Amino acid sequence: MEQRPLETITGTVEEIVFHNEDTGFTVLLLDDGEELQTVVGEIMEIGEGEELKVTGHFTTHPTYGPQFKAAMVERSLPAAASAILKYLGSGAIRGIGPALARRLVDAFGDDTLEVMEKSPETLAQVQGISKKKALEIGEEFQRIFGIRTVMLFLSQHGVDPAASIRVWKAWGTYAPELIRANPYMLCGDEVGLTFEKADEIAGKLGISRDDPNRIGAAIAYVLRHNLNNGHTCLPAAALADRAAALTGLDQQLVERQLLVEEQQQNLVSDTVGETVFYYLPQLYRAETYVAGRLSMMLSMEEPITGDFGDQIALLEQQNGVQYAQLQKKAIAQALSHHLFILTGGPGTGKTTTVNAVIELFEEQGLKVALAAPTGRAAKRLSEVTGHEAKTIHRLLEVDFKDKNSPAIQFKRNEKNPIGADVVIVDEMSMVDILLFENLVRALRLTARLVMVGDSDQLPSVGPGNVLKDLISSGQVATVCLTEIFRQAAQSLIVTNAHAIVRGEMPQLQKRDNDFFFLLSSNYQNTAKLVEDLCRRRLPASYGYSPLWDIQVMAPNRVGEIGTLELNRRLQKILNPPSAEKKEFQFGPFTFREGDKVMQIKNNYDIVWVKEDGEHGTGVYNGDIGIILAIDKSARVFVVKYEDRTVNYSLDNADEIELAYAVTVHKSQGCEYEAVILPLMNSHSRLYHRNLFYTAVTRAKKLLIIIGRPEAVRYMVENNRKTLRYTNLSRFMTEAAGDFCKEQEQQQLLSLPLDVQGAAP
Repeated sequence: MEQRPLETITGTVEEIVFHNEDTGFTVLLLDDGEELQTVVGEIMEIGEGEELKVTGHFTTHPTYGPQFKAAMVERSLPAAASAILKYLGSGAIRGIGPALARRLVDAFGDDTLEVMEKSPETLAQVQGISKKKALEIGEEFQRIFGIRTVMLFLSQHGVDPAASIRVWKAWGTYAPELIRANPYMLCGDEVGLTFEKADEIAGKLGISRDDPNRIGAAIAYVLRHNLNNGHTCLPAAALADRAAALTGLDQQLVERQLLVEEQQQNLVSDTVGETVFYYLPQLYRAETYVAGRLSMMLSMEEPITGDFGDQIALLEQQNGVQYAQLQKKAIAQALSHHLFILTGGPGTGKTTTVNAVIELFEEQGLKVALAAPTGRAAKRLSEVTGHEAKTIHRLLEVDFKDKNSPAIQFKRNEKNPIGADVVIVDEMSMVDILLFENLVRALRLTARLVMVGDSDQLPSVGPGNVLKDLISSGQVATVCLTEIFRQAAQSLIVTNAHAIVRGEMPQLQKRDNDFFFLLSSNYQNTAKLVEDLCRRRLPASYGYSPLWDIQVMAPNRVGEIGTLELNRRLQKILNPPSAEKKEFQFGPFTFREGDKVMQIKNNYDIVWVKEDGEHGTGVYNGDIGIILAIDKSARVFVVKYEDRTVNYSLDNADEIELAYAVTVHKSQGCEYEAVILPLMNSHSRLYHRNLFYTAVTRAKKLLIIIGRPEAVRYMVENNRKTLRYTNLSRFMTEAAGDFCKEQEQQQLLSLPLDVQGAAP
């Protein structure tokens, strides 16, 4: 597509129509000398009366008409007394209102702003301004002037206003100086530009290609990028190879810089056999802390005698159930150990076992807390146990004091632990190492942790492979339930899921159960079948709601049967445009009242309200809801997530996406009445057994696969378990060994000594 040339308009800010202090998003009217132009974009600390030079494009909004979308803004403070009066009277400087603005301009005229900047103490000559307030006004003026300096500097280097605001929040007025010294700071966590963009700016600033900052930034960038692939660390050779490719430099230069970065504590290395692994410090701390803390908890266990057979038998009698032998073993192990893992596939009785464990813990007078990684998983855990369950984030209580920090802070930690004797976490396969570190920090050393999950499902979206690593370490008591109960065995979803885990082809020919395969020879036919099933066939045959009961899943986002294209198709047939439904455009996407949407990033401080007036904060990655209302004049839209209603600014629409179709990864921790799964491309890197198994086990009552049987066979046979570079398992083993040695040493020190100081 040919890129349109940029245009420039200049003028004076006549009116601020809308301004978001957090994001800087602004709608203003600019007087260009002939007419008022509507300008939209990210502009921090704007005031009426300011003179702007705005570069960008004219666009036409479907409701508001012509607008000028600002890509770059150059600003100058008003010079004439009349303009200064308008600027100060608009509240641009904190502490100055219209009346005080009039007195200041009467006293200093055209020099008012210069006095504020260079000799603010002089302002005390004006009635109503003390010396202290005069200095405060001067400081506020300098702060705003600093923001503008930063924004102007960055705009000259092609940094968009939204990123410029992040720069300002991270480094304040020192930003230009810091960036000139090391522009590669811009591709760090605080700002999040790509390495390529930081490299472009560095080139303009004359930074050499072999500058150590450049190589170090490339190394860190590769490590951060691979966190998204689940790796907590990378082998030195692979890391050096990728960083060399990114920079276009010789690999030996990168390898030398790796040692420098380690010496400067920007990286941490760890050697396994002959392989050196490199970590970002935060990830190394997370894995080693978890291993050390859990090993400490294990070392404090007091031996518990007995097999709890009597208690389990009494519980069977009370509840009218009979537990299988593995379930009894799991219940006894959970009661016997501070740390316990319960795993198993669908239909093997994990929920029944967990309910028994909860009941027996409570009979002992212990306080039990239940948690899960997502809101939907927590809700399901509440439903099957009859006990309140929270998301792990809610259990840990997110701390909002430092909103600018890229790392999440929690109120619950070592100094303020969770007030529970037992914490039970469901869907452990979804928990990444950073979240797990925070959970472990918040546990009392004497607390018990029961972890429940399915180790055959996909690992967490975030870095680490926590559940698998804990099991493979051999340090945590684990029971894997394998027996499929009679009622569950009648379900083809359940039996086929277990067949997939064993590497066997699922039964695709049956037509009288809950697992169906529909043959399709091409992508176009597959997409049409998905549409027909959602709109007509499943609602007519089963009474399913296309929004709440049916979930389309796909391995990929892109392609003819990827989630992006399927969402476009399904929105068109399930929620078509209507004069009665408001909509808005955000990037390439259209959102409409009545659309099914998913939250795609954690937002810890957004406020939700329930119908009974209860309110709280937090909407999390994977939550699904419906857009109830859109108010473009107020620039807000309302989403209902089951029993919670949330107001969003239109500027935050990047936090949601259409959810008529979702990726299998995004479906983790959720269950749906009916799942439709199109499978065509048997050579996609995402077509593997773990993903197929995860998709199948998301369906509660009905699963329909559309596509080619060879694609199914490829996924079953491709047992490329999502390989992740982690060392948690080894750290657990080493930490356990260290504690054993420490206990042996303490025993030796306590032995009676003879007069020569040797143990008899």
